[in-house]
Amino acid sequence: MPSSVVAGPIAVRRTRWPVSEERRIVTVLFVDIVGSTRLVDRLDPEDVRALQRAYFCTVASVLRRWNGAVEKYVGDAVMALFGARRADGWDAYRAVRAGLEIQQALDRHPTGLSSRLRVRVGVATGEAVVDLSVGHDGGHGVASGAVITLAARLQEHAPPGGVALCPATHQAVAGLIAQRRVPSVTLSGKALPVDVWHATGVERPRPPRHDGPLIGRRRELAVAREHLAEAVRGRGARRVLLLGAPGSGRSRLLRELVRSTRTVDGVPVRWYPTACPPYPDGPLGPAADLVRALARARADDDPETVRRRLAATLTHVVPTGLLAVALDTVGDLLGAAIDPVRRVDRPGASEDRLDPPRSPADAQARALAYWRQVLLSMARRQPVVVAVDDLDRAAPALRRHLTTLVDLADEHDLPLVLVATGTEELNVPGRGVARLRLPPLDTITTGRLLRRLLRRAGQPTGLAARLIPVTGGNPARAVAYVRALAGADPAQLPVPDSVRRIVEARLDRLDGGARAVLMAAALAPGRTVTELADVLDWPPAWAAAEVTSLTDDGLLAPLPTGGYDVPDPVVRQVACARLPRALRAAYGRRDDDGTATAEASPGRMAPARRACAGLSRSAAGSAGVERRDPVPDHRIGRWRRRPEGGSSTPWRAGRSRLGGPKAGRTGGAGSRVSVPGWPPVGGPAPPVRVRRRAWAPGAASGSGHGTPRPPPRPPGSR
Repeated sequence: MPSSVVAGPIAVRRTRWPVSEERRIVTVLFVDIVGSTRLVDRLDPEDVRALQRAYFCTVASVLRRWNGAVEKYVGDAVMALFGARRADGWDAYRAVRAGLEIQQALDRHPTGLSSRLRVRVGVATGEAVVDLSVGHDGGHGVASGAVITLAARLQEHAPPGGVALCPATHQAVAGLIAQRRVPSVTLSGKALPVDVWHATGVERPRPPRHDGPLIGRRRELAVAREHLAEAVRGRGARRVLLLGAPGSGRSRLLRELVRSTRTVDGVPVRWYPTACPPYPDGPLGPAADLVRALARARADDDPETVRRRLAATLTHVVPTGLLAVALDTVGDLLGAAIDPVRRVDRPGASEDRLDPPRSPADAQARALAYWRQVLLSMARRQPVVVAVDDLDRAAPALRRHLTTLVDLADEHDLPLVLVATGTEELNVPGRGVARLRLPPLDTITTGRLLRRLLRRAGQPTGLAARLIPVTGGNPARAVAYVRALAGADPAQLPVPDSVRRIVEARLDRLDGGARAVLMAAALAPGRTVTELADVLDWPPAWAAAEVTSLTDDGLLAPLPTGGYDVPDPVVRQVACARLPRALRAAYGRRDDDGTATAEASPGRMAPARRACAGLSRSAAGSAGVERRDPVPDHRIGRWRRRPEGGSSTPWRAGRSRLGGPKAGRTGGAGSRVSVPGWPPVGGPAPPVRVRRRAWAPGAASGSGHGTPRPPPRPPGSR
């Protein structure tokens, strides 16, 4: 996974998750050597050791590149988990990409064998109970569930050097990974045959076809067209950002804008669309796609073919001198899209190039500079619009390229427009930036969309009333739920996999304290801040700060009765499903043994704390390290840890502040172990001192860098 690719400026909160186990949807990768028994029998033990060391190191390095965690080594097999601790919505895709790359990495690594070392890979996706308290690599027993056995059985049916996928993984990577359906297989322990697919390579994502009209985004479409018209009328370059949550229809709006705006005031417009896929092979892939679009070339055309097409297309459009130099950089740019480290030159390229670059980075920068001039030259003849889908996934080098392009066009008053989609966090520097936000569809518009989708799917349109609450005005959710109706009971419709992946990624961007409060509120809607604090056995100030944060994020909503609820039913369902049964029962129980009982018996723990303190205690004891509790900071509404060596925290679990033995000491009489996110087990919560600052209405919040924010409302207030 290229390190230059960023997922966007999303602030991840750092407080540790105070529940040691979760039920999560994970992807398991199982890789084993083909014919390992025969191979080991004919080798000397020292040679076997050297071979295993090289094999394990190579596999582990590939897994780390794709953010996978090695769970265990079983003989010559390696088992890895994706999405076990933090999901990003692309866990299955990363696992399959790692599986495809393992054999390639082994082929490049010298093993000293007369023949190549071949492996089989099985990838399965499903629910598992994950222990979050152990280390990242080599933590045996991190996950438990049938999905682990399924991955191990699948690898037995993969071809040598290939990857076998289960049905859930097949659906998760459809459109991103090229696959071949093979006959169903009977696996040991499975009553029914299992459908299997073999992954054959990486596939370029294709935009879905939309035959129907655009519903609910006509205003945003008209505003975007007006910004295009301003650029065409000579008012300078423009940047138009279509921003919204995943599934809000921003990509659909961009495609409709491309389809319906071929002329502005009678002037033809040149469109050059591209997209930033998840985890691309190179940081400049979208820029290479723009060059292919200029050449009207296919994605699989080699650099020489693209060069010939560019020469034929741009000969009478771009000055001859500029075109000749730009064509000489095609190999550099397309090669950078394939491999960001190794440069692939055009076959037969001239050896006496002017100012030859000394490094691949110089070659890429030189190529981008020339092709920026090509686009600017075309904008002098005709308005140009560069459309980039999912710009928030773009690498920094690509963002700088696009920013420089629009800045140069604005400097020379050229009709060039950058239209990009992304999340709310997407920020593009420069002048003339228009941010068009796509809010959720209203109830009436959502109903229209659902009825249209239901008619096309052959389902009763009366089901729209049942689906409106769970779609939440999100068009992608509406499509997913209508597809899930095929062969399912509408009264017990599960959360579609595509929707659940997005929701779980959003939950994993929360810190531990916020997730704990959200799950407690999801299991029992209407709880006040005081009741949430009692369930979690926290001081009320802790719960109040997290409630304020979740309310600002739209994950909690205040009720007229003074309590709080999770307004999104899908978020509520996914949050509840993550808790193990014991914690679900403890969180859902009425807090009859809350504050009063805790004060009467300090050694007695509240329900949620009692349900998981034993495992957390054993994990902390085995690690032999001190687990520090988070401290509240109401200026930013987040939990922050005490800096090492600092002394300005509201409280510290040690003799200097509270008296008694330090919470982090392990072993010995009277020692206590802190459960992450809670006060030390066996005693009352320490006093919390909160230093408040004045808050001015309208001040920005949530930056995490000392920006003032309002103090939390008193428990039970409206």
